[in-house]
Amino acid sequence: MPEVSAEWAAAASNLLSNIRSSWTNCTALTTVRLPGAEEDREKIWDPSAMFSEDLWLENEKNCAVVHKSKRGRKRQELLAVALGVKVHTFRGPHWCEYCANFMWGLIAQGVRCSDCGLNVHKQCSKYVPNDCQPDLKRIKRVYCCDLTTLVKAHNTQRPMVVDSCIREIEARGLKSEGLYRVSGFTEHIEDVKMAFDRDGDKADISASIYPDINIIAGALKLYFRDLPIPVITYDTYSKFIEAAKISNPDERLEAIHEVLMLLPAAHYETLRYLMIHLKKVTLHEKENFMNAENLGIVFGPTLMRPPEDSTLATLNDMRYQKLIVQILIENEDVLF
Repeated sequence: MPEVSAEWAAAASNLLSNIRSSWTNCTALTTVRLPGAEEDREKIWDPSAMFSEDLWLENEKNCAVVHKSKRGRKRQELLAVALGVKVHTFRGPHWCEYCANFMWGLIAQGVRCSDCGLNVHKQCSKYVPNDCQPDLKRIKRVYCCDLTTLVKAHNTQRPMVVDSCIREIEARGLKSEGLYRVSGFTEHIEDVKMAFDRDGDKADISASIYPDINIIAGALKLYFRDLPIPVITYDTYSKFIEAAKISNPDERLEAIHEVLMLLPAAHYETLRYLMIHLKKVTLHEKENFMNAENLGIVFGPTLMRPPEDSTLATLNDMRYQKLIVQILIENEDVLF
């Protein structure tokens, strides 16, 4: 290391003193302290030791532990979101709505249901039924919202997006060539999405605003793609794929019917209504050139996705996804 001048050493010493003072002020506000933190801080800001190789190696190890801890917390947060709850920090005193005991702590005292707003201890959340009635005030958007949550919040059988788009398509688009296969302008589809998120069932998707019916068809497909849990749920995905692999047509149809009964009520009703609509689309095949097989190619990956995010699994299952949707369309009067 080159020799350091006296002025540089003095300036560096003043800078380190200022940083050390700031560090002390910040850590005074911290509620969690690690064992040996004071000694480590003294080492770090000691000018004679801050370039020590051993100290740098020790700091790297500490950083690795911190990053690992952060990854663990991130994984826990994702799990909490998937379960419909969110670790929450409450301002002021709060009591658990399950056990009626006080929530202790300064941060992350408990969890709050993202649907109904129920506040409970983390441990108590294990015993609370997850079939709550969502509060419409907490539903901030329509797209990307859980299908069952949206239906319960609006007290409807199906999402209003599905009803509105299908009603508009059947009114003026059943004979449109390449319906659901031809894409509308992405910007206009995003406009429809924002209209539903903003206005709900009052969104205007009439021909005067969106004359191209492919925009409405694209908005409907986008809704299904954006669902956090697909219409054909992750729990039933493998069962549908196994049913599609059965060679005997009658046995295959029976197997698919049995798996349909496992779908949640909102998912079943949405799928039933969509298949009735797609059957009407196939009745105009001479004009729109869309038969059940073509619609299966379009809607297979849209309505069902493998639980694991694997490109190979998706490619291997694509023909079975197409076949499932094709069978559902052709036999909708028998299966539903």
